[in-house]
Amino acid sequence: MRKATYSRSTKQQDIMKTKIVLWGANEADEKLLIGLELVDKENKVLIHKIPEAAATEEVYKMMMDSWREGKEITWPAEKEEIIRELSVAEGLLPNDIKVERKDVISRAKAEWHFVVLSSKLYHMYNGEVDDFKDKVEQLKDFDSALWEELKSFWTKVQNQVQDKNLFRQHAGKLRAKTNELFDAMKAMKKTADTEFKKQSKIVVKEFKEKLAVIDAKVEKGLGLKPIFEELKKLQAKVKDAAFTRDDRNDIWKKIDKLFKIVKEKRFGESGKAGNSGASRLEARYNGLMSAINRMQGSIKKDTQEKNFQTKRINVTDGQLEAQIRQAKLVMIEERISSKQMKLDDMLKTKVELEQKMEREKVKEAAIAEKAKAKEVANELKAKIKEEIADKQSKRTPEEEAELKKAADTIAATKKKRVEKEAAKEVTKSTGEKVEELLAAEMPKVEIKATEKPNKKEAKEEKNDIKESVNEKSEETSEAKPELKSDGFIGALTDKIEEVLDVAKDLGEAVADKIEDVK
Repeated sequence: MRKATYSRSTKQQDIMKTKIVLWGANEADEKLLIGLELVDKENKVLIHKIPEAAATEEVYKMMMDSWREGKEITWPAEKEEIIRELSVAEGLLPNDIKVERKDVISRAKAEWHFVVLSSKLYHMYNGEVDDFKDKVEQLKDFDSALWEELKSFWTKVQNQVQDKNLFRQHAGKLRAKTNELFDAMKAMKKTADTEFKKQSKIVVKEFKEKLAVIDAKVEKGLGLKPIFEELKKLQAKVKDAAFTRDDRNDIWKKIDKLFKIVKEKRFGESGKAGNSGASRLEARYNGLMSAINRMQGSIKKDTQEKNFQTKRINVTDGQLEAQIRQAKLVMIEERISSKQMKLDDMLKTKVELEQKMEREKVKEAAIAEKAKAKEVANELKAKIKEEIADKQSKRTPEEEAELKKAADTIAATKKKRVEKEAAKEVTKSTGEKVEELLAAEMPKVEIKATEKPNKKEAKEEKNDIKESVNEKSEETSEAKPELKSDGFIGALTDKIEEVLDVAKDLGEAVADKIEDVK
């Protein structure tokens, strides 16, 4: 619980002396015992003037030992009083009074201006404490907003004490009164906390029941996507629900655990929080948003303080207080400027993270879709395999024989197709050989027909053509593959031989033609 305190480093010296005793003289150079007294509430100086004849040693000691310490004394009947305004432009004493220690008067003048300003600051804060007291007395239940206002007020007072703008005596009085208010509010807060804890337990129970239902759905293997969406909605409700910190942490842990289970079942290992890029970005984003909220709150608080100081500057009484507040304004403005720069950087990072999160979501959606398609394919494959195994176990011997027969038929058909393709290649090769033979010999026939060779040359040419045809036929025969003579292959072989015979006959006919041409 908060108490109004100040640290050891903020202790000040005793309050400045507001009463001075010293010897002086009037215009007639008659010696006087003078006592100066500051009336800070009225911003005035009260001057006690005692003639030398009445200023006995006893009177002097009473003024030094008792009156200066704030005690009442009996003044001589000859004492005269003069009241003067405390002013920066004018001196403390009238012109007709001169003193031996002018330095004491000069120092008192400077210090008393500060005392007046500090006293005004104290009375202002004292008035604020009285306002808080009225508000607290009117409360029926604990008000967290008022509690925060009171904390902010005491922080402000403590800052003034640290800056030595308030005397320790004044700060002590403010602390005592502020602590009374804190104690009163703490009693109300304790009652409110007890009631809040009761309500928190009721809300926690409701959320645990909902989480138990979702957990049961996961165990039954129901649709993971609807469960995931249901968890997200429940998570959003938790953010707005009224919990104690411990209860909220308990619910967050249970939700987080369920999220991890659902993600692992839905996306596999890539769905785990530690391996998910989206989860890491989300955690970073949440941390950034928390920092942004804190920074905005801090800037708002400084802005309120700035407005307060600006308002007070306009109503200050005295140059010193105005200077103090102006210096504080500069510090606050610098603080706001520095924090705003940090906030701008945070907001820029926020935009970048949001863009990265969108890209990561698209990427993970594609991965999830691919994993889902693979899962469906694996399930279908397993189902087909299971159905085949089931049918094999139920198959009769007759069905096994029919399947074997069908397999043999398919194999034989495939074998015939291969043989047919091989026969086509052989026939094509043979035809090409014959064409080469004719192409090679036909030019010779034409040449011989035009040259009119003699009989001997014609006979030799005839023999050459026959030999050439026989050689080509032999080459073609050698080029034939070793094929069986039965069935389709046998018929193909016979066809090839017929083609070769025709080629031989053609060769002889060409030779005879050459001879006739002669």
